[in-house]
Amino acid sequence: MRHFLTLADLTTAELKDILNLAIQLKTEWKSGGNPPLLGGKVLGMIFQKPSLRTRVSFDMAMLHLGGHALYLSPNEIQLGKRESVADVSRVLSRFVQVIMARVFDHADVVELAKWSSIPVINGLSDYSHPCQGIADFLTIQEHKGEFQGKKLTYLGDSNNVTHSLIFGATKLGMDFALGAPEGYSLRPDVMALAQQFAAESGSKITVTTDPHEAIKDADVVYTDTWTSMGQETEAEERRKVFPPFQVNNALLAYAKKDAIVMHCLPAHRGEEITDEVADGPQSALFDQAENRMHGQKAILVWLFE
Repeated sequence: MRHFLTLADLTTAELKDILNLAIQLKTEWKSGGNPPLLGGKVLGMIFQKPSLRTRVSFDMAMLHLGGHALYLSPNEIQLGKRESVADVSRVLSRFVQVIMARVFDHADVVELAKWSSIPVINGLSDYSHPCQGIADFLTIQEHKGEFQGKKLTYLGDSNNVTHSLIFGATKLGMDFALGAPEGYSLRPDVMALAQQFAAESGSKITVTTDPHEAIKDADVVYTDTWTSMGQETEAEERRKVFPPFQVNNALLAYAKKDAIVMHCLPAHRGEEITDEVADGPQSALFDQAENRMHGQKAILVWLFE
């Protein structure tokens, strides 16, 4: 039985298989619809954090594939509080065929998978956002074709999205550059894993506090909110140190002329990204958003292969 908890768990071949499957399913959907590959299957969706893209994209993915999605709100399932994570996992395993959990603590989704007799998908945790990662690399593949030899630059706070990006990039042979203020760089354990993957694929990792160095000759420029959910008390301090990393036209000029700009959304326009870039000709923001649905279809189908 397969789970989908972090891109670091996948082999390069598995990652490519999911991306190719996503392209196939997206093409089918655009051509008139997907076959009911998940007919009779129900996805139980556990939400500790609110979401637009995760909720709707998983709901539509199951609908398009002939299955159903069941939304479970934070009030209905209080993981580890009202009921133990292990008990929630074992009970849901008797009712539905696959679980997606959007949680604060990565340990909770790992615990769900440990006790589950059905596949578990990490819909987001503090450590990893692998569903977003699949959508991101699907978008890059559509815009850039090949991964090998391309440069992906991430500007801003190192977070769960950054972790998924560096894992995916180094597995697929993309060079990865991080531009972040001092004190907001990658966790040592994440860096160690990424370096291992980079050694295997031949990709290069650059970490710098200089945004111009990070973005130089980038094929893909990525940013995310400076303050993630749960970090609200740090917001003022972060607004003081992150402005040099704002993705605006002046900074974007250092990337390749045909670079695409990405953001997992929701965006704090005027902070990490300007309107002129988010709505400009190089923006791939809404391709990414759509690709959450197609990428997650591929994840769901792959789990049952």
